Amino acid sequence: MTDNASDQPGSVPEITRAVTRGAARLLGDLGQGVLTEFSLATKRRVDVIGIDRAGIITVVEVKASVADFKGDRKWREYLDFCDRFFFAVASEFPRELLPSDENCGVIIADRFGAEILREPVEEKLAAARRKAVTLRFARTAAQRLQTLLDPNI
Repeated sequence: MTDNASDQPGSVPEITRAVTRGAARLLGDLGQGVLTEFSLATKRRVDVIGIDRAGIITVVEVKASVADFKGDRKWREYLDFCDRFFFAVASEFPRELLPSDENCGVIIADRFGAEILREPVEEKLAAARRKAVTLRFARTAAQRLQTLLDPNI
């Protein structure tokens, strides 16, 4: 048994990992290339980002607790970097707290997978922003792969 509270079942870090994994699996199942902990040009970091074959960019913000959600003032900044935006939460999260805004979709997730409960309205990115995000995504993915292949780089 571990002494680290963050590794305990039901802890906020454990819920965050599980919901992130499930949301990433869902995007992958939908045919998207997926990255987690992706830094935008603004230096803000999104929890999960996916790009599909048509170039549609999806951002998922993971919320593991009510305190995490209530303390977050940055999520609206992510809307300028995606076509589709979702909150991903565990099934126990009080969904009535999530914005009913049509720009915000809702995903319920656990470590095994996820389900979309509400689709967001798609807001098309400008071509220049789409290109910039896509290039950043590609470079980040390539750098992460190269680091796995050769950690001494």
